[in-house]
Amino acid sequence: MESLADTLWDVVICGTGLQQSLLALALSRSDKKVLHIDPNDFYGGAEAAFSLQEVESWVEKVETGKEGLFEAASVKKLGGDTGLSFPRAYSLALAPQLIHARSTLLSQLVSSRAYRQVEFLAVGSFSIFKPSPDSSQKPTLVRIPSTREDVFSTTAISAKAKRGLMKFLKFVLDYDITPQTDTWQPHADAPLTEFLLKEFKMDQELQTYIITLTLSLDGKINTRDGLAVIHRHLSSMGMYGPGFAALYPKWGGLSEIAQVSCRAGAVGGAVYMLGTGVKTMNDKDDPIVIELSSGDTIKTRKVVRANESATDRFGINRLVAVVGSSLKSLFESTVEGAPKPAVAIVAFPAGSLSTATGEASTSPVYLSVHSSDTGECPANQSVLYFTTGSEHASQDLLQQALDSFPAALSGDTVPQCLYKLQYKQLQSSAHSQANGSIFDFAPPASALAFDDSILQSVQDAWKMVLGDEAVEEEYLTFADREGAMDDDESV
Repeated sequence: MESLADTLWDVVICGTGLQQSLLALALSRSDKKVLHIDPNDFYGGAEAAFSLQEVESWVEKVETGKEGLFEAASVKKLGGDTGLSFPRAYSLALAPQLIHARSTLLSQLVSSRAYRQVEFLAVGSFSIFKPSPDSSQKPTLVRIPSTREDVFSTTAISAKAKRGLMKFLKFVLDYDITPQTDTWQPHADAPLTEFLLKEFKMDQELQTYIITLTLSLDGKINTRDGLAVIHRHLSSMGMYGPGFAALYPKWGGLSEIAQVSCRAGAVGGAVYMLGTGVKTMNDKDDPIVIELSSGDTIKTRKVVRANESATDRFGINRLVAVVGSSLKSLFESTVEGAPKPAVAIVAFPAGSLSTATGEASTSPVYLSVHSSDTGECPANQSVLYFTTGSEHASQDLLQQALDSFPAALSGDTVPQCLYKLQYKQLQSSAHSQANGSIFDFAPPASALAFDDSILQSVQDAWKMVLGDEAVEEEYLTFADREGAMDDDESV
């Protein structure tokens, strides 16, 4: 086998985030010489999943400024190690994004045969947190009806509101054809809430239900984008089974897809080097000359990397908590024949929480509750992922959501919080782009649901690497390898 320095690489892929890893998957049958490096000693980049021990190491990196997209990270064990299992019993995700069943990502994982190495779990109910009107009553969780059957069976809304909601759901299913387009396009850039009020006479409570389904972090999504997201949700319902519209990869979400994609790259002949980054690069030469942090000097025709520099100081704030309860009431199947869900979504609408100074929240807080079936925590525990786009008193609001949530659960036992991780993920306005022989991926989005738009950038990078050899019809469309199951599992 040639040494690193003696090989002329067709491409060096820097980083093992989801985009770079999907590129490795796409190149795994190309016979190209691929060197895949990552300065981190873990896979996944900004979409990684960590054990408790790895979380502590990552927080230290954030504190020293070595994780460019993250800041203000802290970790706390409440009550010491009491109640916690061993560190590797946990796999806490930095990007706990759900994936709608109609996502192109799932189609590509199927056509590339990579889906066989990923176990997907059902995302169950979407609920609204409703604070109690007075201190003598408990807050409640109200499930959002998003199918015809849900609307007819719910007792949370009036008969008149049901008719309006049914009218809207029917409208959304065909929103992109006439005459529906004639109805909404004049309001395309207006807030979705204004369109719901004007065209469907929805009151504020019903508007909140609809906005929650969009997973909008500021609650101000426009009509064009809002209708597209809700259409994706409704059209995804039942695609892979009754009762759910979205899925979640077991063992850490998108991190698992990144690792599976890298395994496929390794099976295809790519060379992997974790803990190795780029020290210097001379892109004026052809081929490009790179000095690695390992001390090796290599040559490559192409370079693909991720832009991990934040251009904005605003972003999303997250609080991840491990609690000592299975929270069984959140993971019950509500439709006959539906699989048991492993993820439940709860929204705290704007105005439902208050800061320490008594100011009402102006942006929603979203909670993604993960059961132990996700592999992210031991049995009889759950992981709570709180997210808000609010910049004002954000950590205060996240803490209040954590404190308020248990009271809304059925039963009298309040789950104990065992562990807490907090951090901020910064945003960037940078776009994916090619510059000569170098392709830069945009930083990953911080949305709560996977955004298919990043997949085009992966395909663009694939075209750059293959050049005239690229055949679009063959992109991520692979036949089964002989003995594929044995080979892939051995990597």
